[in-house]
Amino acid sequence: MVNVGTIEKILKETEIIAVVGLPPNPDRDSHRVSKYLQGQGYRIVPINPNAQAVLGERCYPALSEIPFPVDTIDIFRRPEYVPELVEEAIKIGAKSIWMQVGISHPEAAQMAQGANLSVVMDRCMMVEHRRVVHEGRLT
Repeated sequence: MVNVGTIEKILKETEIIAVVGLPPNPDRDSHRVSKYLQGQGYRIVPINPNAQAVLGERCYPALSEIPFPVDTIDIFRRPEYVPELVEEAIKIGAKSIWMQVGISHPEAAQMAQGANLSVVMDRCMMVEHRRVVHEGRLT
């Protein structure tokens, strides 16, 4: 079970979110969640090697290609891709890993935590943001 304090800390301290698996298709959950987060003031950095731009932001083919720091890596990829993404997140100096609903990888989470990254698994960042805002905990 994830610590609610970890969720709130990530949501409060994050400014830039790299979204791995963000397509230009507005019908996809990753697009809908990213658009919501963008509307809440977060900068979204799409990670998609097959697109030029999504939500008005330039796409990068990999986390390692982003030329500026990011705070949180929001993962919309299958669990087997998570360890590689966590390794990349550690290398680029990200502060947290967020695995969306249906995505968890305890070993990768342990690796991230060992590198002092905060980790959330199997939770929707949009749903959690709405909950924290509704509870008045995000100021």
